[in-house]
This record gives sequence, C-alpha cells and structure tokens, in this order.
Amino acid sequence: MFTVDTHTHIISPDTDTYPAAPLGGHRSEWSQERPTDIDGLLRAADAAEIDHLVVVQASTVYGFDNTYVADQLTRYRDRLSGVCSVDFLSPKALDDLSHWIDERGFSGVRIRAADGTTAVPTPGRGLDDERMTPVWQFLSARRVPVCIQMHAKHAPILAGLLQQYPGLTVILDHAGRPELAPDAAPYPSAAGAPDLEQTGRVFIKLTPPALLRAQREAGSAEPLFAKLIEKFGADHVLWGSNFPASAGSLAELAELVRAQLPSTLDDTERELIAGGTARKLYGKS
Repeated sequence: MFTVDTHTHIISPDTDTYPAAPLGGHRSEWSQERPTDIDGLLRAADAAEIDHLVVVQASTVYGFDNTYVADQLTRYRDRLSGVCSVDFLSPKALDDLSHWIDERGFSGVRIRAADGTTAVPTPGRGLDDERMTPVWQFLSARRVPVCIQMHAKHAPILAGLLQQYPGLTVILDHAGRPELAPDAAPYPSAAGAPDLEQTGRVFIKLTPPALLRAQREAGSAEPLFAKLIEKFGADHVLWGSNFPASAGSLAELAELVRAQLPSTLDDTERELIAGGTARKLYGKS
C-alpha cells in the first residue's frame, strides 16, 4: 500500500541560511520544543513506513520565505512534495506563486483563513477579500490545490468561491474544523450554492488536531471521520500526521489517525485514504 503523509513540517538548525521570520512575529512553541530538520523527518518517515511526504511550509517559523522547503524538494524530488505559503494580498502574489510553483517545484499553496490562536493574523477580511481575486483566478486556471485552514463557519464563503472559480481545488487542513453536533451538517453552505461535498473539488485532510478536537468536544472522533468519509468519499479524503507540530513520533501520529477510521472501509477505500487520493492530487500517480 502506497502511503502519503500530507501534512509535515521541517525546521532547519541553520539559522544563518534560513532565518526565522514568523507570521505575526511570534514563533510557534512546537518549532522551538520539537524542531525537526529534513533528515529527522526522513528518518521518522522510514520508521513509520511512509512512502511519500508532503511538506507544508512552517509559516509560524519562516513566514512566506519557502526557501528551506524548496531546497529539500530539489534534493529529494522522488520523496517529497511541497505546499508553499504566499501572501495572497500582496501586489506581487502572482509573481510569488509563479516563482515557488514553476521555478522551485511546489505542488500546492496554503492560506490561513482562520487560526486556532491569535498569533497568526488572518488575511484581509477573509477568503473573499477582493484583493485575492487574481490569486483565485490563477489557482483555478492552473488547478493548483490550495490548502485552507479555516472553520466550518467559513464554508459558505468557500462555497461561493468554488462556484465562481470552476477549476479551484481545495484541501481542508485539519478537516476544516467541522461542526461536531451529530445532527448538524459538517459545513454550512451558502444560499444557492452546492454543499462542499457536491462540488467534487473539496478534499478533507484528517489530522491529529482534528481528531483530538473531536475527542475533546464530542467524546470521539470516529463518528466525525465516518461522516466525512461517507459525505465526501474516500477518493476525497487524505490524512496528515502534523509531525512534528503534534507531539509524538510520526509512527504514533499515523496510527492515531488510522485507528479512528471506520472498520467498515474496504481495502480500496483504505488505500485511497492512506495515499491514493494524495498521490493523484499531487501528481504522483
């Protein structure tokens, strides 16, 4: 079974070559307590028997300077894919996207529409800030997958964007902080817009932060995971360890997510969630 961890981070010990410049001016605690460089990540992946890694830019350490991840993509092209961070409000956002994607080899981009803390500022007035229009047009035309860190309350805005940009492909980081009430839809929809799962262009990323939130607020993550897989389909679900931002070894984090998957899944569905979905999404098939 081909396995892809779609949410990892790396921190370099070489602070001269790769100086910290975190968004919001405050470096994340995990990056100071558990900094893991590319060699440590690869060792952890080998121990966990992970075939491919998607490295997400650690913007709470490096902001919009994706150089450290980019340099590792050059070294380990067969083992890594990269998700960069770009200032969607910048006048040179399109130039930055072209640089990181076309010249430095990134396969996706990430935007924080909301964060779990106040340490990272959210962009403008939200996902539909009119200054982002050229970025959404670029991502839609190029069909570059965009990871969005958001809450369920932002789903109506996202639904409108998906309707407006027919090529837009979205991955909800940490499952998009869905509604957890048993009788609630995970994500509310905008009036006149299809539900997110009906677009066929929204993918759900199951991670330890999503799992732990569900356990904390709803008592268990199993019903949530089952609902999301049923609604979106295994071919639109992937997983990420959030290593090393989440505490624990990569192998432990992978098993944490795996153990919450419904027992009713067949082999094909498990293979899709383990790596098949991500393999196609990031062009590794």
